[in-house]
Amino acid sequence: MYEEFYDLTAQPFQLSPDPRFYFGSRSHKRAMSYLKYGLNQGEGFVVITGGVGTGKTTLMKNLFDELGRDEYIAAQLVTTNLQENDLLRVVSGAFGLSTEELSKAEVLAQFENFLHHSDREGKRVLLVVDEAQNLPMTSVEEIRMLSNFQIENRPLLQTFLLGQEEFRPVIQAPQMEQLRQRIIASCHLVPLDELETRAYIEHRLKLVGWEQDPEITDQAYQSIFRFTQGIPRKINVFCDRLFLYGYLEELHCFDSEVVGAVVSELQEETAHQKPVQNAQGSVFHDPGPSARSEEQTQKPVLQGSAGYSMPQTNADLTELQKRIVDVEYVIEELEDTFQRKMGLLKAVVNTMKNGT
Repeated sequence: MYEEFYDLTAQPFQLSPDPRFYFGSRSHKRAMSYLKYGLNQGEGFVVITGGVGTGKTTLMKNLFDELGRDEYIAAQLVTTNLQENDLLRVVSGAFGLSTEELSKAEVLAQFENFLHHSDREGKRVLLVVDEAQNLPMTSVEEIRMLSNFQIENRPLLQTFLLGQEEFRPVIQAPQMEQLRQRIIASCHLVPLDELETRAYIEHRLKLVGWEQDPEITDQAYQSIFRFTQGIPRKINVFCDRLFLYGYLEELHCFDSEVVGAVVSELQEETAHQKPVQNAQGSVFHDPGPSARSEEQTQKPVLQGSAGYSMPQTNADLTELQKRIVDVEYVIEELEDTFQRKMGLLKAVVNTMKNGT
């Protein structure tokens, strides 16, 4: 809704990865160089790790957007806790191969035939495994085994492994030595710094026709960085909410007070969570919400049967829908955290078992 109010051609802070909005921070440029190096090598594994929302998937989509579609066959696998027997079928399905009523040996034979057929057509096959930290070690080993398919000492499959920090100890486990020997490039994504956070926001806004409306002050950028900690996904979520707030309040300048008002709303909605901390570990304190007009303050509120406020206008309904999205995002973050902790715990347990 705010796009029309601020004369923007599209939504600048959408959550779904879009290579059009790719921003090359120092960390992302380094990771992209590793990806291209690995692609040029044409063999082995390329590993990209990073925290939740740091842009791993967007990075890969940007790389694939640059690839010639006549030269590559690429598939992306977003993993859950797949066991090795299921993994091969899911990988085959990602490349459009049916595995119904086939034994594992038949699935392997079919996949090998697919690789040879693609090679004869002059196409390289690329597999991207996202959320790799969720895979059991046995499934990671199964992926490594797929790299054994070769012709004339030339590998027929190249794999990119994307994972959160918890994937790093999995790779370092003693039983992963053979996988480590085949990793030709590895990089860890870090959040944006303060200058990059500002450049990231302006980059996305300029792509949709932003012409300084709304104006964003230096102090506002600083406050956004402190709250989001430079994590791209959090920046997108927060700035989308900031622009919605600006639209509802008919604002054409975002200063630290406006940012603080949005921070307060978000913190009230997620009061059960720990306070947000910046990279130095200090708790972020917002400068306080902007004053509401007397008319807004005295506006009557309808109460539902459960005691919650009922939306009275389209703008109220839009804001309510936005808050629901924000709550869903918080739930997603909690689920991600739980999965990361479980993945790390499994890695430690497996390492201890193999060490005994």
